[in-house]
Amino acid sequence: METQIVNRVTNSALQSIDLAKYLDNHDSSEFDISQGLFQGLVLREKEFRQFVKDFEWSQYEGKNVIVYCSADAIVPSWAYMLVASKLEPLAHLLVFGTKEDLEKERVDHAITKLLEQDLADAKVVIKGCGNLSNRDYAYFELSRRLTPVVSSLMYGEPCSTVPVYKRPRK
Repeated sequence: METQIVNRVTNSALQSIDLAKYLDNHDSSEFDISQGLFQGLVLREKEFRQFVKDFEWSQYEGKNVIVYCSADAIVPSWAYMLVASKLEPLAHLLVFGTKEDLEKERVDHAITKLLEQDLADAKVVIKGCGNLSNRDYAYFELSRRLTPVVSSLMYGEPCSTVPVYKRPRK
């Protein structure tokens, strides 16, 4: 009598998700608004507007851009708005803040792409092995945004999962 080996993982209804596959891989760049300040400390409106007008913005085309100010200067909100208005049409992602803020934005975009799939009432396994720079935030956000949609959520690999959430029966 011959026994057939059956791969129950591939035959299961589990949907395995690797968030890293959804992350964009665009180059990142930074724009320090202090380079447009007088002596790196003071914003003079006329000079700043000229700086923004003359600046070579095309270097940021298709990139993920972080906008920040490295100087301990008081920068009016409209200055950031002016910079954003120049970068928005060019940048792939545009973030005010730090590299960590950019990573969070990349994760948010990846989750939004992921949610375009039909995951309603699905049994989902989030792969635990991956190259995510902000893992805790990524898995927290995945859980937060998937629990209203899926019937169960697990962490790990389909052959060895840790249960995270199971929708109560009605």
